Amino acid sequence: MKKQLLALVIASCAATGAFAQATDTLAKIKGSGAISLGVRDSSALSYTLGNGKYVGFHTEMGERIIDDLGKAVGKKLAITYTPVTSQNRIPLVQNGTVDLECGSTTNNAARQKDVSFAMTTYVEEVRILTKGSSGINGIADLKGKTVATTTGTTSVQTLRKNKRAEGIDFKEVMGKDHADSFLLLESGRADAFVMDGSILAANASKSKNPADFKIVGEVLSVEPIACMVRKDDAAFKKAVDDSIKRQIADGSLAKLYDKWFLQPIPPTNTKIGLPMSEATKNAWAHPNDKPMEEYNK
Repeated sequence: MKKQLLALVIASCAATGAFAQATDTLAKIKGSGAISLGVRDSSALSYTLGNGKYVGFHTEMGERIIDDLGKAVGKKLAITYTPVTSQNRIPLVQNGTVDLECGSTTNNAARQKDVSFAMTTYVEEVRILTKGSSGINGIADLKGKTVATTTGTTSVQTLRKNKRAEGIDFKEVMGKDHADSFLLLESGRADAFVMDGSILAANASKSKNPADFKIVGEVLSVEPIACMVRKDDAAFKKAVDDSIKRQIADGSLAKLYDKWFLQPIPPTNTKIGLPMSEATKNAWAHPNDKPMEEYNK
């Protein structure tokens, strides 16, 4: 009986220790000497070149955060690049598979119930892409036009909810992915493509004639993008936030933005050509982890 009781106590202590480490990421990565970085296969902020190589603005920023985390725990950390999707990214952070997710995740109130977000490092703006010859310069010019967007996204819903779109009737066509939606515009089957500005700019930059396209009109929605960490791990979140604030303060994050948005990038060696938005500049000037709802009041 005493042996059984002792075994239960030992098991309980082991479980408590495992739980404590699961909610103490700094202790976890110090003990293992490794960290799992959540990345995306195809995003304007994080993408793969194949053969396990991941690059992009958020990917490289995440690597710099990890360098700082290594200094904080007193050892260089090995990085495991873990690709995530829109469907599994939150569960993989919650269950400990991913320690730091730096893909392209919008910080919103619903997600804050399940995970924590680091300081906002990119502010996405939903915009309109069209051909320079279309005569479209804003929402009002979409009347009677055909607007493309991507299946599973909410961009056209966002457009329809915009007060300036009241009474404007347009036809909606859906692409199966962002490349397909852009093709609808490029081939003349759509007059405009409504989506995240970085996605619009990236697709236009890879086209046969990038100069034929322009991003126009009003900002339809503003979405703060940030790295995800496990909830209720204040020490780890602070360490990540401290690194982000350091990168902002010393100018290295601005140089990183220039590298990935204004200079030729792999694999096609073309420029996305998307200058930093005023919303992103403001987020850096006033570091915060506010959800999307706060940005769209």
